Amino acid sequence: MTNMAESLSFDILLSKSQLYISQKECTERGLLQTSKWLAEMIIALDDVLLSSESETCQLVDPLFASELELYLLAKSYFDLREYDRAAYFTPSAKSDKLFFLHIYSKFMAGEKKKNDDRVDTHNSSLAPDTENQYLRELRAELEKKHADASLDGYSLYLYGVILQKLDLTSEAVDVLCQTLHVVPMHWGAWLELSMLVTDKDLLARLSLPDHWMKKFFLAHTCLELQLNEESLKLYTELQLQGFGKSSYIKAQIAICLQNLQEVDQAVEAFMQLQKTDPYQLDNMDTYSNLLYVKDMRVELSHLAHRACNIDKYRVETCCVIGNYYSLRSQHEKAVLWFQRALKLNPNYLSAWTLIGHEYMEMKNTQAAIQAYRHAIEVNRRDYRAWYGLGQTYEILKMPFYCLYYYREAQKLRPNDSRMLVALGESYEKLEKPRLQEAKKCYWKAYSVGDVEGLALIKLARLYEKLAEDDHARAAYTEYTNEAEAMGLTDREEQSQAYRYLANYHFRSKQYDVAHKFAQKCTDYPETREEGKALLKDIASRRCEADAASTNEGSRIADFPGMEVMATADRLSPMNLTFTP
Repeated sequence: MTNMAESLSFDILLSKSQLYISQKECTERGLLQTSKWLAEMIIALDDVLLSSESETCQLVDPLFASELELYLLAKSYFDLREYDRAAYFTPSAKSDKLFFLHIYSKFMAGEKKKNDDRVDTHNSSLAPDTENQYLRELRAELEKKHADASLDGYSLYLYGVILQKLDLTSEAVDVLCQTLHVVPMHWGAWLELSMLVTDKDLLARLSLPDHWMKKFFLAHTCLELQLNEESLKLYTELQLQGFGKSSYIKAQIAICLQNLQEVDQAVEAFMQLQKTDPYQLDNMDTYSNLLYVKDMRVELSHLAHRACNIDKYRVETCCVIGNYYSLRSQHEKAVLWFQRALKLNPNYLSAWTLIGHEYMEMKNTQAAIQAYRHAIEVNRRDYRAWYGLGQTYEILKMPFYCLYYYREAQKLRPNDSRMLVALGESYEKLEKPRLQEAKKCYWKAYSVGDVEGLALIKLARLYEKLAEDDHARAAYTEYTNEAEAMGLTDREEQSQAYRYLANYHFRSKQYDVAHKFAQKCTDYPETREEGKALLKDIASRRCEADAASTNEGSRIADFPGMEVMATADRLSPMNLTFTP
């Protein structure tokens, strides 16, 4: 991916000129989100001065000039969200710009009706799936013009969106790639294409224009595909190439850090972003997730109040407030705010996932399953929804369903120890046929950096269950060493580890080492009596050994046999090749 980006030429002066032109074009067509993004990029280049205003001017299309009055009428209706009226007055549009406005108005009218129908349903999260009623009609109209090669870049983009809505993914990818060769500055088209890229191989096969906007696309798509290191590198390069002031890039870098589990750095990045752009709500729901994970109640409370003051009816605000109530364990109120977010935008991924989490807290597994499935319909790359479904079916004691969903989550996050541990637990529940896969999952989770500190103890217990005593002893020893190094002394798992090690070394007649671990057992209520009994047995065996051989050489001080055990105590690498 980085090789594809390194070949791009980058003229910052030309880039700003192109941004100006495209921002104007998108504004005239009602493509508001793309227009906003382009305007933010222009501001990020405020220290780049254009040589003359003429660089941002364009010649007026004579055909469009003849339809200017009709365009102004239709655009005013469009801006007021009277989409049907805008489409009604422009059926015979001849210029590309007015034709796009006609098609886009009809498309938006269908989207508005669809969303209104869902809102009218008593519970939007349980609403039946509805379809934009104009999609097939619009596809037929655009298909004819596409065959005649009479669509401009913006109408091509809309054709691609309609194909995607109709689940014609392959055709949509081809059309969106054509779009980008015609209008490479259209960020909305790049985003739509990114949503259709399911893996790294497909990304490498795309026929993309050799344009500087391609680097933004690659960075965004790598982030969506959980290729976080590559995405972070690309965004850092873009900052160095002139976009250092871009709030968009700063937010994307914060999300990269979150995905890399650098939570403290991600929180700091969002805090800095708030200082430079205090009224920004984009990605603030992601920031609220971080504050929730860190249990930063005061900061989350301030964020909720600030977002509410800026815009109470933005989906991001609803999610922030929902997280605030969730952290206070007021799950019913949290659900109400997430439902409000879904009424504002039924395809808002974060809200579907978060409401699924809340239903899980409320023990409403059926509603949780439905919410997570909706999240996957919106974006199949959302590992949190797959993981949530795995947890739900685990509660329902349906191990094969649970295994399927955890596998999907692990494919999306191959180096996330949480996914690997969950997958290992699922394999372990299937008993003998899949225990080898469980071992490999736990070992890999430990190898990639165990976030929750569970992989090693689970691996040790599995070795114990399989009567692989030497491996179990090595895993338990490694676990206790790490726990002691971190200063942990009150975990129940440690008492179980000390008990196993004491018994293992007792059976191996390494009484001094067994004495050490038995002594540690007495520090825990769960193993205190067993530790005391073992200490008595060790003392008895020592007396017997002394009586049997009074001429035996003096024992090695402290821990005899440890020199021999030193290498054996280390966990040996495993063959991690397995089919999840």
